[in-house]
Amino acid sequence: MITVNNVSLQFGSRKLFSGVNITFTPGNCYGLIGANGSGKSTFLKVLSGEIDSTEGEVAITPGQRISVLKQDQFAFDDYTPLLTVMMGHKRLFDVMREKDAIYAKPDFSDADGMRASELEGEFSDLNGWTAESDAAKLLNDLGIPEDLHAIPMKQLEGGQKVRVLLAQALFGSPDVLLLDEPTNHLDVETCLWLEEFLSKFENTAIIVSHDRHFLDNVCTQIADIDFGKIKLYTGNYTFWSESSQLALRQRSEENKKKEDKRKELQEFIARFSANLSKSKQATTRKKMLEKLTIEQIEPSSRKYPFVGFEQEREAGNDLLSLDNLTKLVDGKPLFSKLNINIEKGDKVAFVGPNDQVKTVLFQILMGELPPDSGALKWGFSTKRAYLPKDNSKYFESELTIIDWLRQFSDDTSEMFIRGFLGKMLFSGEESLKPVNVLSGGEKVRCMLSRMMLLKPNVLIMDEPTNHLDLESISALNKGLERFKGTILFSSHDHTLVSTVANRIIEVTPKGCIDRSGTNFDDYLADERLKEMRHQLYS
Repeated sequence: MITVNNVSLQFGSRKLFSGVNITFTPGNCYGLIGANGSGKSTFLKVLSGEIDSTEGEVAITPGQRISVLKQDQFAFDDYTPLLTVMMGHKRLFDVMREKDAIYAKPDFSDADGMRASELEGEFSDLNGWTAESDAAKLLNDLGIPEDLHAIPMKQLEGGQKVRVLLAQALFGSPDVLLLDEPTNHLDVETCLWLEEFLSKFENTAIIVSHDRHFLDNVCTQIADIDFGKIKLYTGNYTFWSESSQLALRQRSEENKKKEDKRKELQEFIARFSANLSKSKQATTRKKMLEKLTIEQIEPSSRKYPFVGFEQEREAGNDLLSLDNLTKLVDGKPLFSKLNINIEKGDKVAFVGPNDQVKTVLFQILMGELPPDSGALKWGFSTKRAYLPKDNSKYFESELTIIDWLRQFSDDTSEMFIRGFLGKMLFSGEESLKPVNVLSGGEKVRCMLSRMMLLKPNVLIMDEPTNHLDLESISALNKGLERFKGTILFSSHDHTLVSTVANRIIEVTPKGCIDRSGTNFDDYLADERLKEMRHQLYS
């Protein structure tokens, strides 16, 4: 158990949060949410003791071990992945080193023998005899094959290092687990494995993530940072989001009877209880939800941008055709002889483990890169808008946000541009910021604004949720669901793919898998497709 007593944190004149009093209890997984810059990662560092709070204290039950997902990919470059994982249990690793040092002595004394005996007992109590096999299993489960376990970490790719650090955090069943964006660099299958791991985790877990599907599947409670306070709410992310909107609506309906409000809440809870995960946490969640009262759910002050795309004109039915399209990188095919036809109204999610494949394909579709062979043809009536993964070239000027956006608008009046930016949460002085100093999330909101003003009938988006907070991701999700045109996109956001796509295409070096009308979860679970993917990647 971890208890936060009257904790405040302030940097100079900026106060992140104050007077926080929370108890995080075993058997629960807490999703820590808040707008970008609200202090989520910083709060995890206060909990772990990495930084001190300005006021108050954090108390952990004596004898319990806290484990943190480390962010420095280079800190363990001189160690092997196997050793790096076992270093996650500091006391066990210290026992192993001291024990090995004693046995390596040329003049082994009686005192050494006594100490070695004590260490052997502690080593056994800490499950030291299975530590190496447990660490190896974690690495395998997280996609690090056995032939990489004994090489230096410096020889691994960045994404592989992140997985090793995740295995390190999970190793040895810690009492308190703190994870900051644990799904970064994980493919869908590994994310599902992590969801299952956390659903069975019996101790305390506190997680920061922008992945709504992940938060929904693992969290029993939400810790929301809002207006410098942190409050706990029962349920997963979607329950928190929808219940806060229900509370806001109920409070605005002053004439509605209290009994009517209570009935609406009960029906709302019943719907969520019926859709609970089949994990071990499901029963606990259901009991917690059933105890909720109207007074316990509160409206959120969180603001959502408005994302809505309109078409200037509809495209024709034959929208895009790829004919034997091939692209090589360093002499190796990213994809070869790709034959795909896209029709009006298709909302295509391009999926697969290699992000470079999708990025390069989109760059070819936009004419930024040439294919090595083959051809593509866009329909005559298409009007395309593109959101690249790297948007830096669009922001290499000192124009204000207002003047930057004015370049893409038919209506260039100050009133219209300011009004449009207000809907995208750029209000007042914020709209006068130079675009070359914007944060990653602000740049993506600017790009989305640009795309909306262009009124395209085809949207091409490469990882559009990158850098966005949960509110902006939700708004984008709804905007794409409502769009009547064609969408070609890639995303690691499970919910976005599941709710927007009506067609899944996985591009591999040896061909592609193309499924229309297939639900994303069904696509992942289909055993025949699993075998097909294995053959195409082998």
